[in-house]
Formats: sequence, structure tokens, C-alpha cells
Amino acid sequence: MDRATLDKLYNNREAVPTHPQDIARWATESARARAELPHHADLAYGPHPREILDLFTLATPGRPLLVFIHGGYWQAMSKGEASQIANGFVRDGLANVALLNYPIGPEAGMDQIVASIRRAILWLWHRAGDYGFDRRRIHVSGHSAGGHLAVMALLTDWPALDAAAPADLIKGAFSISGLYDLRPIRQCYLNDKLGMDDAVAERNSPLLLLPASTAAMAPLVCAVGGAETPAFPQQQHDFVTAWKARGGRVTAITAPDRHHFDIVDQMAQPGAVLQTAMAAMLR
Repeated sequence: MDRATLDKLYNNREAVPTHPQDIARWATESARARAELPHHADLAYGPHPREILDLFTLATPGRPLLVFIHGGYWQAMSKGEASQIANGFVRDGLANVALLNYPIGPEAGMDQIVASIRRAILWLWHRAGDYGFDRRRIHVSGHSAGGHLAVMALLTDWPALDAAAPADLIKGAFSISGLYDLRPIRQCYLNDKLGMDDAVAERNSPLLLLPASTAAMAPLVCAVGGAETPAFPQQQHDFVTAWKARGGRVTAITAPDRHHFDIVDQMAQPGAVLQTAMAAMLR
């Protein structure tokens, strides 16, 4: 495809003119979560100023941890708009929830961003005892760019990064409107700030990193909105097809009538399709 076509396919803000209302709703619900739910704010997991996280904790020890990674095409947004996720899991005692910030473009490149996510998850794994969650039950989720980063985390060789860490450190992953092949991103307007060359795009594309067999890997759920631009269902279809071909456990969900922004609300609403699927994985 030429650049003009790719620009249109991946420009979610143009495709959803009402997106400012969606983002404002996230901010309002996130502020409510921070005001009403117990949490630790701005815990530093690395040296970069954006390497901080918020951790919403349950009074009951030994519950699982859900790590959620915000979207924004690796160059915008923050954990401050993602705290609403805690409304769907902490209020009902399903899981502790960690919301991650990470370095973004153009200051940070894709390799640095992925490395930060891995650093955050290792930091959480090591400190489970300090905050009362079960480090044997860590799950990761994310939206859009965060969905990409969640799957990159799932594909991580954890013992290679930390000899103490288990290979199955992550017990399940849930990608919402995720991006699994960064080669189209490399060719569209998004790369003006990301600055990826071909090699960077390829080594950070989950579609190109799948092992010969994914049968032993943790379960994966991929969800996309029925009203998204065609690029996102196509990305999901290609990735899920490849995962299944390698024998992995993967579930594909299409949320009817949901676009790229309001699909996220389904993770914050108890009983909604996505929240129910994530809750089932946590159990």
C-alpha cells in the first residue's frame, strides 16, 4: 500500500471524530478510580522519568496481578488515562492492577520502549511480596500500542534477562486492538516520530517473532472492535492465524459496534465482554 492509504488506515483519531469525548471519559473514570481505590502512585521501576507505575492493591493477599499498558501509538497518552481499568478488577476483588508508564517517541525508540516494559514486569515480579500479590499469577494486557507491548512481553525470554525469573513469568496475555506487524507502521505517518528502520520494525513485530511452536506458551486473547478501520481486524486475523498454526492457545474476539477508543471501556465495566474474558483468564 502507498503511504496515503496507510496513513488513513492507521489514523484512528481521524476515523473516530468523537475520540476527544472518549479520552475525556477515560480521564474522568480514571480520576474516580484513583480517588476511591487504594493504590501506590508513581513507583519508579527504572531510571527514565517515565519509568513509573501505579499499583492498585487488594486487601486480600495472594491474588493475581493484571499489568495494563496504555496505548497512544508509542508516542502519546499515559497511565493517567488508564486507571479506569482498576474499576473493572480491583472493585470486585478479581486482581491487583498495575498501570505502566514508559518512555515514548520521539525521545525513545522502539527497542527502548520494549525494554522498559520488560523492566517494569521484572520489577513487579521481584516485589510481589512487598505488595501482596501472587507473582506466579501475573497477566499482561494493553490497548493498541499497549496491546503490541503486551504480546512482546509474552514473547520474552525472561531467564535470559534475569536468571532468577521463570520462563513462564507471564501466565496470560490480552491484547486489545493490538498491532502485531510494525512494517506498515514503518511506512506511514506514525514513523515520523518513531524513526524505525526496517530492522527495528522487524525485530519488534510479534508476527515475525513467533517460535516454531507456541503450544507451551500461556493463553492469549486478542480483541478488536467491529467498527475499527480495516487495518486492525487484518492485523489481528494475520497474527491469530499464525499463532494457531503453531499450536498455541489463542482466542479472537470481535466486539460488535466498538471502535478503537470505546472498546477500552469494556475492560473497565464488570460483565462486559472483554472484562469477562479477562476475568476468566485470571481465574
